[in-house]
Amino acid sequence: MALNERDFFTEKQETRPTALTCPRCKRRNEYQLRWVRRIKKDRIPPGADERDRALYAKLRDYMIRIDDVVNCATCRTRFEVPSHQSLVFLQPGDRDGGPPRPANDDPDDDSRFNR
Repeated sequence: MALNERDFFTEKQETRPTALTCPRCKRRNEYQLRWVRRIKKDRIPPGADERDRALYAKLRDYMIRIDDVVNCATCRTRFEVPSHQSLVFLQPGDRDGGPPRPANDDPDDDSRFNR
């Protein structure tokens, strides 16, 4: 019997500050958005078959954003949070709770200005 993906992760909900701009009043404010952090378990769960072992080897830690809309702190208009960052893969050192950072955002990458 194949295991469910959630059997491979421990889940934890948390809130993160995010700076967003209201499309109506054009003011930038900081909002607390809710995220679910899924961290890969240290060991493969019991009852896993060969397919599950191959899947477990490829898994990475990630976060999923729960909040899709927020109310503007200035004009009180509801607006959607941009969906370009609703899923974030975490780097191995990001388990400490730092701000979410995309997996390809390397701070030491010198070629990022040459794009």
